[in-house]
Amino acid sequence: MNKIAVIGAGAWGTALAVLLSHARREVTLWARDPARATAIGASRRSPHLPNVPLPSGILITHEMPTADVLLAAVPMQYFRAVLPLLPGNAPVVICCKGLETGTLLLPPEMVTNRPAAVLTGPNFAHEIAAGLPAASVLATPDAALRAALIEALRTPTLRLYASPDILGAALGGAAKNVIAIAAGIVSGAGLGENARAALITRGLAEIARLTAALGGRPETVSGLSGLGDLLLTCTGNSSRNFSLGYALGQEERLEHILARRAGVTEGVATAPALLARGARSGVDMPITEAVTKLLGGEMNVAATMAALMGRALKDE
Repeated sequence: MNKIAVIGAGAWGTALAVLLSHARREVTLWARDPARATAIGASRRSPHLPNVPLPSGILITHEMPTADVLLAAVPMQYFRAVLPLLPGNAPVVICCKGLETGTLLLPPEMVTNRPAAVLTGPNFAHEIAAGLPAASVLATPDAALRAALIEALRTPTLRLYASPDILGAALGGAAKNVIAIAAGIVSGAGLGENARAALITRGLAEIARLTAALGGRPETVSGLSGLGDLLLTCTGNSSRNFSLGYALGQEERLEHILARRAGVTEGVATAPALLARGARSGVDMPITEAVTKLLGGEMNVAATMAALMGRALKDE
């Protein structure tokens, strides 16, 4: 499994391509737009990671490549459109995070025609591309496939841990973006570190409840794909979701925040889908509900915090 195709030339896809090329894999980077593929190939720079030169060994193309392993790093809401374009029967490693709006499906629930795994964890793209040390989870119920994919994708700077809990890993990656928006709102509104710590902890409890309802494992929630990813996204200044929440906390309008962004902030679409998925499973998700209402313009920051603080008291 030395021939790897990264599907999606955004920040995360570019970072993975750079990482694996430096680890002497044969890497192809696919961009949907032919003009973008040509521009990246000519400049050997991605507009999403402009300070990171792309190694000469990376082939950049807009034609769907064949490979031993396919890494899907497209925006979550584009994942379904990409699936039928994937050639052959090579395993797809899902690197996007979220739920599909409408169906409320997690990405591994959408893959029906080929082996699938989830790669997720506390990773910022620019640090991965720079070769800084990091760890992630490779999750799939197929033990032989887990072992083969870890061998194919591990590098000297990216340590991979195996998990059979593919849905739990995918859910942690999706839900943490919503909690990160809430954490950003708390910080942007100047509500203090006490409030942010409490919110992150109770956000983890929401993720744990829904994970259990979907049949996931408790250790997944407390591991890299749960707690680890949540901590990074709720505290790192490079988090798109945290920074969007921070701007909302300072009473900027959502449409103005999104208009000046080049990349996708996945938590915006994920919040209402996650809330609906929780409701379908009978899971109470007050922080997710508050973020959904704030994003939808139904509540302002003050009303949102008052609603959360005024909830009925109960045991932890």
